[in-house]
Amino acid sequence: MSETDMSEIVLQFDNVTRIYEEAHGKQIRVLEGASFAIEKGELVSLVAPSGTGKSTLLHVAGLLERPGGGEVYVNGHAANRLSDDRRTGLRRNDIGFIYQFHHLLPEFSALENLMLPQMLRGAKRKRAKKRAMELLDFMGLADRAGHRPSEMSGGEQQRVAIARGVANAPKLLLADEPTGNLDPGTSERVFAMLDRLVRATGLSALIATHNHELARRMNRILTLRDGRVVELKL
Repeated sequence: MSETDMSEIVLQFDNVTRIYEEAHGKQIRVLEGASFAIEKGELVSLVAPSGTGKSTLLHVAGLLERPGGGEVYVNGHAANRLSDDRRTGLRRNDIGFIYQFHHLLPEFSALENLMLPQMLRGAKRKRAKKRAMELLDFMGLADRAGHRPSEMSGGEQQRVAIARGVANAPKLLLADEPTGNLDPGTSERVFAMLDRLVRATGLSALIATHNHELARRMNRILTLRDGRVVELKL
């Protein structure tokens, strides 16, 4: 596939297979010929019952696992052909992650939780602090910058986690049930901020969710059937 063909595609699965080996040689075929693409600026939901492979798909998309077959393209790069070091670099520079549980570092403030990933990537402290404050302000949390996670509500913690996911300006954002641990009202507010942030920054996002109402508000809905990715009608 040429770079021209991939110019507007941020994530692409091309006939991806992922098989797990169990005891006694039993195989579980989670992904089998999975193919789909997400273009620049798209907000795409992944809706499927538990146990069908949503988390596996996100792990493969995030270069945390290698598929058994097929190819994963991230921002035009054929990831399976890269060394482990180059995959790590691609994951660090081009991909952001948000999880169901915020996983913020408890001993650090909201501001510091956003500064750390930037500084690990090489950003100077002053620049990292400036971007962290801009993101907190965008998420309506500027007044919580000095608070540790234990001093914030669940919704505030998750909004900080969302801001952390885009702190390094990734091309692709992957989210696994980012509102699944919140009550309906808080879930709605957090999703609204996530939606606003994704659209304002122009990045692409793949969001796994059980919430069909939220899923219908995204550009497209994908699901998994027998290891393959199928697009649902909105």
